[in-house]
Amino acid sequence: MATPYQLTGPNGMTPAQSGCTMANAAALGAFVQATIVNTQTGQLSVYDPLVITQGTTPAVAPTAPTLPRNYVATIDFGFNGTVLTQVGATANALRQGNCVNGQAGSPFGQVSFCNGTNFFNEAFFLERRGKLTVPATGTSAKIIASGGQLGTGTTCPTTRNFDMIDQDQSDNVTSVYLLNPATGQTAQNTTANAGNMAGATTLANGSDNILVDAFLDPTLGCTPFMAPDLANNNQPTTSQALDELAAAKNTPAITALVPENDEMVLNGQGQMDLTKTNLYRSNVGQPPVNAANNKTSSPAMYCQNMVNIQTPFLAANQTLLATGATPVPGTGNNLLTFMANRLSMSFTNLGCQNFGLTDPVTVTLDGNGAAVAATFSTTTQTVTNTTGTPPPTATATPSAKTTAAPPRGHRRGRPHHRLMNPSGM
Repeated sequence: MATPYQLTGPNGMTPAQSGCTMANAAALGAFVQATIVNTQTGQLSVYDPLVITQGTTPAVAPTAPTLPRNYVATIDFGFNGTVLTQVGATANALRQGNCVNGQAGSPFGQVSFCNGTNFFNEAFFLERRGKLTVPATGTSAKIIASGGQLGTGTTCPTTRNFDMIDQDQSDNVTSVYLLNPATGQTAQNTTANAGNMAGATTLANGSDNILVDAFLDPTLGCTPFMAPDLANNNQPTTSQALDELAAAKNTPAITALVPENDEMVLNGQGQMDLTKTNLYRSNVGQPPVNAANNKTSSPAMYCQNMVNIQTPFLAANQTLLATGATPVPGTGNNLLTFMANRLSMSFTNLGCQNFGLTDPVTVTLDGNGAAVAATFSTTTQTVTNTTGTPPPTATATPSAKTTAAPPRGHRRGRPHHRLMNPSGM
């Protein structure tokens, strides 16, 4: 795990030709995160392997992790661009590591995984045996309950709460790296490295996970699930997989799971794909699509619940959320306006209007397209069309595993995310 991953351009392009450098991480940076479970004790730990620009060396040699004798790990990948593809160091490396970029000719996009399914299967098994304990997310007196029976009261959010999800939930990692801006070299974000790299800046992967762990939780008076960081003297840290374990343990009554109209799980023809959706879900510890979870997370119901749960949450807690820092200044000038603009973007990008729903958010934008104010319509809405409208350019024939997706709307937001994640989180 301590061997750095190397970032380079697609189709034989060099980092310089493509812009795929860690010095350009805000636009095209890649991030890797491992979460490890000891199969004998159930102890969890986290290790963030370093990513360097191909042709460079680390600013500081990575700290090698001390791993338990018996363990299972998931290695998750995130990207601040549109499509990141894993390439194995050897011909069989990806197969041996149970690594998936998506399907042949149809990558997930920003994210990919190695051994995620096996990790979550083992973690859930250890939970059932009583060896692994995932804590309750807790409640906060700062949160104003909203949404009536649909809402989660004052319970702290998880990545499967409709209070906070967007068009592509459970994506990207919480890894943070240090960058020497003078040389373009990167290092692991440890206390020692930060103290020894004068003038270093931090690089982060825009994600739902960082949104919860680093922005929503502190603002709402909540604490994320953490485990020892093997690169940083076992200091507690977060990870994408820890967030998913917490979400699985603290499942709300109305649970958000990756929907089939999430663009990351559409097939190469832009059609819904059951197999690809289930592949993604399994690598983040979510159950496959079935009749029971379709009651909350089918494409139509996902849109309905996002509108009817997140909108009242933002409206009720807007005073508190407005005090929080924005994760992406180009999307909103504080946490409230960021969340509001993100919700409006997600409504359009999931094709929610095709299910007979109306965008519940009106945002006021500045000259750069960032939200500076928002108003909310909290009237409960009900889908009137459960299938949506097939895209007019679709050529694939729908089948049991491939169905038509709603047409994709015009995406707004950071241009380097283009089709994948306009709000940057």
